[in-house]
Amino acid sequence: MSTEKSWKRYFAEMTRVVEEIQKTQEKAILEASSLITRTIEQEGIIHTFGVGHSHIVAEDVFWRAGTLANVHAILEPSMTGHSEITKSAGMEKIEGTGEIILDYHRVAPEDILIVISNSGNNGAPIDVAREARKRGIKVIAITSVRYSDYLKPLHSSGKKLKDHADIIIDNCCPIGDAAVNFEDLDAGVGATSTIAGSYILNALLVQAVEDILKKGKVPDVYFNGSLAANSVKVKEHNQALIDKYYSRIRNL
Repeated sequence: MSTEKSWKRYFAEMTRVVEEIQKTQEKAILEASSLITRTIEQEGIIHTFGVGHSHIVAEDVFWRAGTLANVHAILEPSMTGHSEITKSAGMEKIEGTGEIILDYHRVAPEDILIVISNSGNNGAPIDVAREARKRGIKVIAITSVRYSDYLKPLHSSGKKLKDHADIIIDNCCPIGDAAVNFEDLDAGVGATSTIAGSYILNALLVQAVEDILKKGKVPDVYFNGSLAANSVKVKEHNQALIDKYYSRIRNL
């Protein structure tokens, strides 16, 4: 049994996860950021999608400081778990929702879809990714490959999210999505996938910004909204971006 304080054990495990991502996922991250750069060049929308707690990762880069204005988080209320969470846990497993969700949010071939699912085993993320690829839309999956391979398939196709992605980025999280184990407790404690997913998604967007700047183009990036208290220019800049994308992003 470890004598180290558990909060330090959690920090150590999260550091290990992030370092493993950095060591093993560079190729996938660069390939994915290249697709995002192409989407920006084509004036497409970068859609992010997650259900359950994965929606937190999708939402984290939507309409906030230091993010691209053409990011759109697809947040299906019945599946995010922000309310009626036990019902949401069932809704996210329902098959056949991909077409409805993509139609409603008007996802187009010039766009890109980033699907976040730690297990990669629930119906909605799988169906959304599969339907997107049918429509010629590139799909990036952020998932735990280790966990996904461990789980018995829930989808009737026998497939996982990673089977319907053009690029797979492994979040390197442990089976069960828990960082710290205790001798007298069967379940692990301390979720890992939200932190890992946010690291990856922000890294993708930062790299895409670098790539688009190297091409001589200035991407649309929001200032932190609080800075508008000190600067009319910031307020006007952000409002101009809202006006630009308002008719193209359902959740804006």
